[in-house]
Amino acid sequence: MALKARALYNFQSENKEEISIQENEELVIFSENSLDGWLQGKNSRGETGLFPASYVEILRSRSSSSYTDYSNSPAGSPGHDSSFCVHPPNTSISNQGSFEDDDDDDWDDWDDGCTVVEEPRSGPGTNGHPSPHLQYPVVYPSQNAGYRPKPALERQDSISSSKRGSVVGRNLNRFSCFVRSGVEAFILGDVPLMSKIAEAYYIEMGSKGPQWRANPHPFICSVEDPTKQTKFKGIKSYISYKLTPSNITSPVYRRYKHFDWLYNRLLHKFTVISVPHLPEKQATGRFEEDFIEKRKRRLILWMDHMTSHPVLSQYEGFQHFLTCRDDKQWKLGKRRAEKDEMVGASFLLTLQIPTEHQDLQDVEDRVDSFKAFSKKMDDSVLQLTNVASELVRKHLGGFRKEFQKLGNAFQAISHSFQMDPPYSSDALNNAISHTGKTYETVGEMFAEQPKNDLFLMLDTLSLYQGLLSNFPDIIHLQKGAFAKVKESQRMSDEGKMDQDEADGIRKRCRVVGFSLQAEMNHFHERRMADFKRMMQSYLKQQIIFYQRVSQQLERTLLMYDNL
Repeated sequence: MALKARALYNFQSENKEEISIQENEELVIFSENSLDGWLQGKNSRGETGLFPASYVEILRSRSSSSYTDYSNSPAGSPGHDSSFCVHPPNTSISNQGSFEDDDDDDWDDWDDGCTVVEEPRSGPGTNGHPSPHLQYPVVYPSQNAGYRPKPALERQDSISSSKRGSVVGRNLNRFSCFVRSGVEAFILGDVPLMSKIAEAYYIEMGSKGPQWRANPHPFICSVEDPTKQTKFKGIKSYISYKLTPSNITSPVYRRYKHFDWLYNRLLHKFTVISVPHLPEKQATGRFEEDFIEKRKRRLILWMDHMTSHPVLSQYEGFQHFLTCRDDKQWKLGKRRAEKDEMVGASFLLTLQIPTEHQDLQDVEDRVDSFKAFSKKMDDSVLQLTNVASELVRKHLGGFRKEFQKLGNAFQAISHSFQMDPPYSSDALNNAISHTGKTYETVGEMFAEQPKNDLFLMLDTLSLYQGLLSNFPDIIHLQKGAFAKVKESQRMSDEGKMDQDEADGIRKRCRVVGFSLQAEMNHFHERRMADFKRMMQSYLKQQIIFYQRVSQQLERTLLMYDNL
């Protein structure tokens, strides 16, 4: 029976099986039983298709005793101020129950002897690589046309201590990021010090403030050769990617679910770092060439950000992901990463900060400035995404059709000139006919052009939408720490707290503050490099494209000179 529902968040369809929904839009749900996190229904525009179950709530009459809300939280979207941060799972990121896992087996198949992807065999038996001749997938233009709410993180407080570290009041909102991440417990001194901390990450003072110490062994990693493989005598199919780090000679082969596992480990461990989002999953068409090529491009960008980050690139789990080729060692390393105790709030214990004094009010002002910047940048990235996506549609449809119409019209003129032979000029007729064919060719050139320029632009914008969507929660951690410092100082001034205890809270707040500023500086450094490369590539490809168009027209013009 059809049910009425309301959309909690915006969702942009990414293929023909999905439909777009807008926040607060009334929907019709065909069945409240979701299929791997997706519901089927109809939006207010009469379009029928799939959308994420976590993005809607089903509306029931007051007489109904049950109320279904598929979202994980009443929180607002990450782009708005909120004291909550438990957002609905992003269907495009690490949802183990999504359609993507239909070809990836259950998670217990990590131990089935095939967890390290076999190297593809050459020869006619292997399903080949995607064709270099790509057509633009229909799902692309609406990609990430707004903040995709962050996944409901699997982080848990690493602290089970019931001892209160101070008399400073705890946040009554136990769903707050500040609480759930364990940072509140860290600030209040409730995170027990480990007897031995094997890892350490350093923050230094640079020309623009705190920055992460560079990886002493920098490297890059290529992502190549997406290849379709099968297992269980062809029952299961998947795509493997060839990864080749620059610091080793032998490549490894990984499936998307291996990336997904790594991504969840990163979220679990690095509380104050903006972990780049993985390329989205897709309900259908996982083995289509266009989708595979698009995912490969975005994995390349994801890998580039991972290897360039001074902290993430040194993470033992990431190194294990990139280098392990032995199946037994892979399982041991995977379990070791999953048993890592230095996660969440405990990760803050691994940070070594500078001794330089920073006024907390200055830090708070700096964070407020970055918050305003990131919101404005997110709005502008969304605007450019929409404009570029619309331009792609025009290249594929409008521009090509208009040039085809123009070409056909020239052809019609040429045919009409042949109707009266005594006055017909074969040379002129042929030149006009050739002009028509030239414009048809130009139309095809317009249709092919997005893969040379706009694709890279949209890939980069998608990556930055994910990075920007992480910062509201990270900034919320810093805001919570500031509040605890102010409260502890007030209580110390009133004689309700020892000054030593208040100083301890301030000291631990410095750790959070330094780490956030280091992450902000790294973001700006990467932003400048990425957008410089994106704009240079776009302009160069545009120049090459219009030069090719010009050459076509110049050759056609010469035909008239010889009449």
